[in-house]
Amino acid sequence: MNTIPQPEADAQSVRPFILVKAFTFASLIVMLVATIAIAALNAHWVRNILLEKNIEYNSLLVENLNHQIFLRFIAPVVYQHGEIMLREKSQHQLLDAVIKSTLHSFHVEMVNIYGTDNIIGYSFDESRVGTENAGGVHYEKAMKNQATSKLIQKGSFLELMFWFPQETKIITFAPLIQEVQLSRSEEQMVLGVIEVIRDISGDYQKVFKLQGLIVVSCAIIMGILFLILRFVVKRGEKIIEHRAEERLRLEEKLRQTEHLSAIGEMTAGVSHEIRNPLGIIKSSAQLMRKKMDKLDPTSRIPDIIVEESTRLDHIIKDFLDFAKPKIPDLRPCSLEDVVEKNLTFLASQIEEAQIQIIKNYQGNLPEILADTAMLYQTFLNILLNSFQALKENGVITICTWSESDQVHISFTDNGAGISEDVIKKIWTPFFTTKDTGTGLGLGIVKNIIEAHKGQIHISNVQPLGTCVEIALPA
Repeated sequence: MNTIPQPEADAQSVRPFILVKAFTFASLIVMLVATIAIAALNAHWVRNILLEKNIEYNSLLVENLNHQIFLRFIAPVVYQHGEIMLREKSQHQLLDAVIKSTLHSFHVEMVNIYGTDNIIGYSFDESRVGTENAGGVHYEKAMKNQATSKLIQKGSFLELMFWFPQETKIITFAPLIQEVQLSRSEEQMVLGVIEVIRDISGDYQKVFKLQGLIVVSCAIIMGILFLILRFVVKRGEKIIEHRAEERLRLEEKLRQTEHLSAIGEMTAGVSHEIRNPLGIIKSSAQLMRKKMDKLDPTSRIPDIIVEESTRLDHIIKDFLDFAKPKIPDLRPCSLEDVVEKNLTFLASQIEEAQIQIIKNYQGNLPEILADTAMLYQTFLNILLNSFQALKENGVITICTWSESDQVHISFTDNGAGISEDVIKKIWTPFFTTKDTGTGLGLGIVKNIIEAHKGQIHISNVQPLGTCVEIALPA
């Protein structure tokens, strides 16, 4: 038989599965990384939109504030007093009332108003009033009639690294423009700079929570996919292992079958060549015994030759039965009737050995298609083996029952049982624990049962004894 060496066969069967497994895990990792990257880009895109919306919101807020300051503070004060002097308490209070009423409910944290000399003339924080050169480059751009905004985030290094700062503020510098021309100059005059600071931490935290939710959801989904994939991989590995074991069993069975076939052919040839001379020896010994009765009646030599020839003929018959089992002549029959014929034949031995036979027949068993002669031989071998295993107070229990489309029969004795080492070799041809015998009896029994498309099983029972169970198709 040409078979693939086992390591090479295993490698060829496992290699494609390993490639699929590696590809699947790699795909899972790529999907996870891609999903997290998409989630991060999406969150970054949302943050940019949020920043643009807040800048636009601040611009509208500053424009409205500019209009209210000019309309309700600058114009009336210039009209009444001729100039603006925020050091005067009345002007300061009027400006404060205008700004706070305008920004009411807009969640503005800080408003600073710079003069043309870059000195803070008004602030929600009164301690900052009079601070010089606090506007920086944004103040200079606002004085050139250019509004600018910047984002300030505060937090630890990790918080800023993972875009989850504790505090996020947007600062807008915009020119304070003279909306109505009070002189003949055609250019809009920049009267100062308005700085508006708004805390937008709440809006950003919502974005960060959304980002975290997306990442966690992706991680959970990927985890579930990983568990499913792991289950599928484990299942696949078990299937491959099972198939490998099954292949090994089939290969071992095939090797054993080839081995037994070779042994059978050799045994059949040798047995056939021995049988004819053995018949001549046996016949000659019988003739010799007749002549020896006249010459020396006390001589036992011819009887020994005849006895040993008969025993050798039985051994050859076992070899031939094992090597070339007969094809059963299947006819409808009753399993219990065949057993009863065996017990009738063995009645004298049962009585002599004082063996108790317990019958536990189900009754009304379905008929089976079988060769009664071959079943008779099978049950006879099993009963004789049980007799040899029994000592005093021997009991053999015979049970019959039916299940679905099978009829069962079991022979259970209360002998010493069979050791685990022996029970593993019990079906091996020529294996025997007896001083005499060929070791083919159970092999012949198994061949007969398998020829009837049945199964046979031998096991130990507790506390002592052996059970032989046979199942035949109904």
